[in-house]
Amino acid sequence: MTTSRYDGDRERTFTALPPARGRSFAQTWWGRAWLRALEDTALDAQQVKTGGRLARAGAVGAVSVRPGRITAVVRDRDGTAHRADVLLEELTGEQWDRFTDMAAERAGHVAALLEREMPPHLVEDAAAAGIELLPGMGDLEPECGCGAWDHCGHTAALCHQVARLLDQDPFVLLLMRGRGEQAVLDALQAHGRAADAEEAPRAEGVDAADAYATGSLLPPLPAPPELPREPGVPPSLDAGAAPPPGIDVGALSLLASRAAAEAHRLLAGALRPGHAESAPEAELTVAQDAVRLAVGDPEPSVAARLADGSGRDGHAMAAAVRAWRQGGAAALSVLEEEWEVEGDALARARSALESAWDEDERPSLRARANRWTVVGAPRQLRLGRDGRWWPYRGEGERWLPAGDPAHDPASALEAAGPAAGDEP
Repeated sequence: MTTSRYDGDRERTFTALPPARGRSFAQTWWGRAWLRALEDTALDAQQVKTGGRLARAGAVGAVSVRPGRITAVVRDRDGTAHRADVLLEELTGEQWDRFTDMAAERAGHVAALLEREMPPHLVEDAAAAGIELLPGMGDLEPECGCGAWDHCGHTAALCHQVARLLDQDPFVLLLMRGRGEQAVLDALQAHGRAADAEEAPRAEGVDAADAYATGSLLPPLPAPPELPREPGVPPSLDAGAAPPPGIDVGALSLLASRAAAEAHRLLAGALRPGHAESAPEAELTVAQDAVRLAVGDPEPSVAARLADGSGRDGHAMAAAVRAWRQGGAAALSVLEEEWEVEGDALARARSALESAWDEDERPSLRARANRWTVVGAPRQLRLGRDGRWWPYRGEGERWLPAGDPAHDPASALEAAGPAAGDEP
């Protein structure tokens, strides 16, 4: 987590972030949109890659964010320091008024911002009102002390670092567009007071016809429940007496505890902003659900039943549980499914692998289906059907998940651990 200091509500300065090893720069969709604007604007893609490497190595100093400008000192590999600036056009006063009107009309917009989220429908509603919050092609204008007239490695490194700041707080983007967090919240609060003042005082009592006409309307829905910090604990099934024949108390206890954990997870998802616009989750197969239950660390007899019922031996079930803890059903699919990468998917995979490393740094990879193994080292990349790369590492006779997935294969492979002296 970063720290920042405020200069009124017109400038925020963020302390230098640590090196970004083993992770993508942008985890949120708006952070990725920021980096796409950099890639679309820069004329030299190699400079964008250079900037990513500098930022990943921790070469970007404290970042100052002001309306229309971000600034930081970026150091080359030899230690030479350059002041890098990136300019972004501010919104006009009239545009800010339209943004306030738009955001105040939907309580979900304000709630999302307060939760440090920027749901797609907020950006879409803003665009419909003629306000482009996220930058597009050509919107990120570079200025650098190195003398480059286009984006150089220093301004690209600054943009990569700002993507990490945007992940944590979308108010950073609003400050670049001209207004700090407190100014935005004050405007929204003033808008609410004005709307309340415009309501005409109602006469005492109501017309009988109006009262009868509204009598059949349902009352408003109650407020959503608060999410408990942890799943509930099911009651103990230990009654002090032997259970009836055919009743496995250990299995019932596991089902109850996993049902509570799943209910907590589903409620957390339902309370997140934008849930109504998200696609429903696919129903789990019997084999997948067995792994979900096994994640609850059942007693050995129940674990053996789950493994047998899912068609796995003990080692395979342990690997499946490890994958599920890494990323649920998607991670389990990457562990157990081998599929042929063809057509556009193969072209995108090859392009990603070729651009992830410099020519002299690229590891030697042996490809088979959706799996790329480092020659001479127990490290492997697996491509998921969603386009993410998953790191794997050889342990004994098995390949097991070694870290979180990434859209950048170099970041994923780094998460699999060091290569020096490794032999599979």
